[in-house]
Amino acid sequence: MTTKQRIHTIIRTAAAVFAGAVIIANSACGSAQSASAEQIATPKDGKTTTVTVGVCPGPYGEMIDEVIAPLLKDDGYELTTKTFNDYVQPDKALASGKIDANLMQHGNYLKKFSADNNLDLISLGQTPTLGLGVYSNKFTSIDDIADGASVAVANDGSNLARSLGVLEQNKLVTLKDGVDATKASVNDIADNPKHLTIKPIDAAQLARSLDTVDVALVPGNYSWAAGLDPKDALALERQDDGVIEVFAIAGANKDTHFAKTVTELLGSDEFKSAIAASRFKDFGKPASWNE
Repeated sequence: MTTKQRIHTIIRTAAAVFAGAVIIANSACGSAQSASAEQIATPKDGKTTTVTVGVCPGPYGEMIDEVIAPLLKDDGYELTTKTFNDYVQPDKALASGKIDANLMQHGNYLKKFSADNNLDLISLGQTPTLGLGVYSNKFTSIDDIADGASVAVANDGSNLARSLGVLEQNKLVTLKDGVDATKASVNDIADNPKHLTIKPIDAAQLARSLDTVDVALVPGNYSWAAGLDPKDALALERQDDGVIEVFAIAGANKDTHFAKTVTELLGSDEFKSAIAASRFKDFGKPASWNE
């Protein structure tokens, strides 16, 4: 073989190796992008199915461990929890199949986050919910809040709107007419009579921010995790149906035995009685519980 022929052979070999590497890389990327939740298996022959439920710091992981998991044990399901430190990762993990369910968000958040991120996630039902509270280390009542006070609120779209709604409930701000209450932003404030400085920050940092701001509106899971007592709140939100926590799964699992079992449980008298005997008895209840 001549030198020229050897060079051509080397070039062809290198090109083939490169093409193969591209195919493998593209295949790997395709797998990552198309990853999705697998169906939750139905327990059979006395065996149990382990279900991983994503939660955030706060009471809902404890509600899983102390109430929901024991009630599902006889149905053949063993529930374990995986804690995430923000509201974003639990839904992404659920959609990709890294976890099987989650209990960490209210209905409005689930709808908005799923739509914004094109995720197929559904609610199986609601659970009792510790409402968002207005907390302060400086003031002892809503009326005491001073002109120009700094107010920290969650920076994610759904909980920001929720916080502004609580400020409006307490006559601290007025939102523009016709604004969708679930999508309101700081720009939708029409009247701010006390000239409050609104500071959107990560929800997980709100309780800690009480050392640096005058007032913080803290979602229930993070107030519970931080040891804040709802009795010490300057005000608690008036909860509507959209801010009640939901037990969510991937749409791929909507027709599974697990989905049907959980849906039935969350609406049952057995679940209501277990909550009534638990540490969560004073949480806000789903409207359906009063029907």
